Amino acid sequence: MAPPASVRKAWLESLRQRAMAPSRAPRMELTVGDPPVRIGSVEASLAERMRINGLPLHAAASAWRVAGPLDASLAGIAQWLHVNGLSGPWRNELLPVTGQCFEPLGAIERAAVRPLGITTFAVHLIAARADGSVWVQQRARDKATDPGLWDTTMGGQVGAGESIADALARETWEEAGLTLAQLPDLRKVDRTEFRRPVSEGYLVEHIDVFEATLADAVIPQNQDGEVQGFECLALDALLERLLSEAFTLEAAVILAAWLQRRGLL
Repeated sequence: MAPPASVRKAWLESLRQRAMAPSRAPRMELTVGDPPVRIGSVEASLAERMRINGLPLHAAASAWRVAGPLDASLAGIAQWLHVNGLSGPWRNELLPVTGQCFEPLGAIERAAVRPLGITTFAVHLIAARADGSVWVQQRARDKATDPGLWDTTMGGQVGAGESIADALARETWEEAGLTLAQLPDLRKVDRTEFRRPVSEGYLVEHIDVFEATLADAVIPQNQDGEVQGFECLALDALLERLLSEAFTLEAAVILAAWLQRRGLL
């Protein structure tokens, strides 16, 4: 039996509130250049601590400005955050640093983006069978973020210097063992924004969402060890699992919007 409309409405409202939530502590703009261009945000106490420790940050009006060559300065800041236990797990993975219009300005180690409130970009894929059932993945239990929770068919970050198309192809293969040639009706269906506090700082992320139909004989197979396994869910089972809070917040928002577009939620 489908959950009552009141339950679904309350759940959707909770999703929206959690996906777009203010920071737990006040944050100041993080800028670069003159005139200044905003690249992120930082808590004043953290910025002052970094300044005292000789990192290339200077107070400027109501913001903090990164001084010196951007990539080198951000690399030093990222390393300091890591050494002092103030970043996420070190990934040896560079993500883009962009300005207000998403123009590329530089790159930074992925571990440091949340303490600095730097906008990240990601791609997600919803792969369905012809009967409408949807492939979902369970994240590996040793993942640094949301271990063991359920996710879309594929979701991953766009790296520095990488196009959306390239990231989509790479992540689809790494996470699901699928080539884009196996998804002939692949199409972009949404772009979703998230702003919310996380343990390392503040998450700001834009996700391009794609959908496609996968032939019944094709079964996703993880290639990079970051997925525990895949399951193909009928739509009622998908909704039930979503309402049980078994999915990551991002996946729940994306899949809820997907169901809404079909008049199923």
